[in-house]
Amino acid sequence: MKQFHYLIFGFLTLVLMVPNLLAKVMLQSPNQKIVVSVDIAEKLEPYPAGKRLYYSIQYTGRSLLADSAFRLDFKDQPPLARNLVIRDEKRTSFREEWEFLWGKQRRILNHYNQLVLSLEESEAPKRRLDLTIRAFDDGVAFRYSLPAQPSLDEFRLVSELNEFRFVGNPTVWGANYGSFTTHQESEFAKTKLAALRSGDILGCPLLVEAGPAWVAVTEADLTDWAGLYLTGMPSGEGVVSLLSPRLDQPGVAVVSKTPRESPWRVVMIGERPVDLIASNIILNLNPPSRISDTSWIQPGLAAWDRWWCGSYAPDFEGSLGMSTESMKYFVDFSGEMGWKYQLVDWTWYGPPFDPGKPFGSAGNPKADLTRSIPELDVPALVKHAAAKGIRIFLWLDWFNADKQMERAFPVYESWGVAGVKVDFMARDDQETVNFYERLVRLAARHHLVVDFHGAYKPTGMQRTWPNQMTREGVMGNEYNKWSKRITPTHNVTLPFTRMLAGPMDFTPGGFRNKTVEQFRIVGGDAPGPFVMGTRCHQLAMNVVYESPLQVMTDSPYSYRVSPAGLDFLKVVPAAWDETRPIDGYPGEFVVLARRSGDEWYLGGMNGDQARTVEVNLDFLGGIKYRAETWTDAEEVADYPEHLWKKSRAVSAGDKLKIHMAAGGGFVARLAPEKP
Repeated sequence: MKQFHYLIFGFLTLVLMVPNLLAKVMLQSPNQKIVVSVDIAEKLEPYPAGKRLYYSIQYTGRSLLADSAFRLDFKDQPPLARNLVIRDEKRTSFREEWEFLWGKQRRILNHYNQLVLSLEESEAPKRRLDLTIRAFDDGVAFRYSLPAQPSLDEFRLVSELNEFRFVGNPTVWGANYGSFTTHQESEFAKTKLAALRSGDILGCPLLVEAGPAWVAVTEADLTDWAGLYLTGMPSGEGVVSLLSPRLDQPGVAVVSKTPRESPWRVVMIGERPVDLIASNIILNLNPPSRISDTSWIQPGLAAWDRWWCGSYAPDFEGSLGMSTESMKYFVDFSGEMGWKYQLVDWTWYGPPFDPGKPFGSAGNPKADLTRSIPELDVPALVKHAAAKGIRIFLWLDWFNADKQMERAFPVYESWGVAGVKVDFMARDDQETVNFYERLVRLAARHHLVVDFHGAYKPTGMQRTWPNQMTREGVMGNEYNKWSKRITPTHNVTLPFTRMLAGPMDFTPGGFRNKTVEQFRIVGGDAPGPFVMGTRCHQLAMNVVYESPLQVMTDSPYSYRVSPAGLDFLKVVPAAWDETRPIDGYPGEFVVLARRSGDEWYLGGMNGDQARTVEVNLDFLGGIKYRAETWTDAEEVADYPEHLWKKSRAVSAGDKLKIHMAAGGGFVARLAPEKP
């Protein structure tokens, strides 16, 4: 018996010396619904052998992600994955409220519990790694920190193979780009997890209907690192991370030196898919604003020039080519509408691309971003626009912006230009990621706001640099010019997929509406492309789609000749003080309520099956409101541009029952009743 006591004593001593030997390390979210478990164990896996670090996530006591492994591969070094031991752990809690300049929420709660595990290899080269995990009420995030150490100074990271193993075979929505050189413009296809193949290059976010909750996998605070993608696991049980490779060093994703932190790997969690839309976890994982005076950064709607709508304009005398007078045509309409901006798109400084190379693959070496073509006087246009309360955006190709921004941005500031739209990057390797930050930082110095096109998905940069207002990285309305891919189903999938990452410049507001069956591709001298879905479907994008810079896609002529709903576009804001998710399902429908000041706006978009939705107005509070509603007319199957506008008094406790046609939608403006 004495010998048994000695054995027990020795075993307990060993447990105290090696705390990760028996029990999992666990972390709970503030509301205790989410539990993250971290364990070091040896499992039957092909590579690498030995004990590895695993994490799992439970939601309300049910498994959400099963044991998922971590691994870092370096060039000319063994993988950092096996035989790790926990040397220390630190726990903290954090809670703050901060104010965002523009977005879906003015006052944002940042509340999480944090666990930092200090890890070390038990065998040579005994490299060290810190793993930081944060548990929010709306998700989980983790990142690696590589401390300064003799065995890992300068490094070249080849891959970051982090697993996301889900229970069962859930339904997922993913965009398979097929390449790391991509504008990230595609459908998010609905499929089963097991159908995702190893070798697929899946963009973020990846949406998963994961049993006890809905999950979206993406990243935050992407800084001096390679962009994150996902690919299927050979077992079909989940996905594993990929990094966008550098172009200058084949087989390498990140070149850096310790100490270094990775971006955050984010698992957004919501009980309903629509709950994910209200999450601010991406913003909360980014550093605070580095711009002290933000008074010059203002959200608003913008008119676009002829790039999308074409040259057909019977209400304009002359040619709609790139010239001062043609740009005034669009500026004047923006002034009529009370919008804030006018976008002057490509060719204002001449041909942007090298004519001797594939289109959009290289900048024109003769381009000068500080000089416009003779037909366009930018300072004169800026002055004309300012008299109407409008500010000018200028389009730039990124090839020449990369080389000329230090010279061009002071010129734009002297002209009084509001900002730049930078296009055609189509990459998110480490060098391109650094270009984004360098440009936004310099733009802030010269009081220029930024819209990135041909861009990768947002990762929360707009919190740190709020002059980075929006970006593309979405298959938007421009595709109506040459394809039939912008369907109502696609449009109501985006709020649950791409939009979860952050603002998206979809360019809403197409007024040449057709049903899916009526739609056809038009070109030449036509008034502009058609769009699928009803007029209300397009109007609702201004409420549903998050973007503090909403570039309205159609021409002044198209708006004037068919003005139903144009009154709504005169009043709808581009940024919000509060967002309330109402209901929805990816690809089927979505309904949101957003508040600006003391007014509420409702937006509903529908897929290919007609439905009736009921909106409970309990969020209105204790006063009466006047509700103006724009809804699909009964005859929209033949005339999809038709709508009904009605007005009624409402208050908390009332319900709005609204019918949405196939490919339809609705909008509503709820303003306090005046005495």
